Amino acid sequence: MIVKITPNDKGNPPGKVAEAELHFTEGPLDGLKLIGFSIWERRGGAGGYNVTFPARSYTINGDRRSFALLRPIVDTTAQNTVRELILQAYQEYEERAAIAT
Repeated sequence: MIVKITPNDKGNPPGKVAEAELHFTEGPLDGLKLIGFSIWERRGGAGGYNVTFPARSYTINGDRRSFALLRPIVDTTAQNTVRELILQAYQEYEERAAIAT
C-alpha cells in the first residue's frame, strides 16, 4: 500500500494541510485506491496533526451528522495503524518539500 499526499495549497478550509489517499498495490484491492482522508493541524496550538477518515454526511431532523466509511470490526484501536501510516507519509512529504526548497 502506498500513501499519496496532496497538499492543501489553497489554505481553505483553515487548518487543513493536506489530503491523503491509500493506493493498494497487492492482494484483492490491487489497482484500487481509498480516498477521503484529510490531515489537519491540531486545534489550540498543541502542535502536531490529526487525521480524519472518509465519511458520508447526512441530515436527520435538521441535524448534520456523519457516517464513517472505514470502521473497526471489533478493536476500536484498529484505525490507529492507518492514522500513523498517513502521518508518517505526511512527515516524509514535508521533509522532501523542505529539501527541494
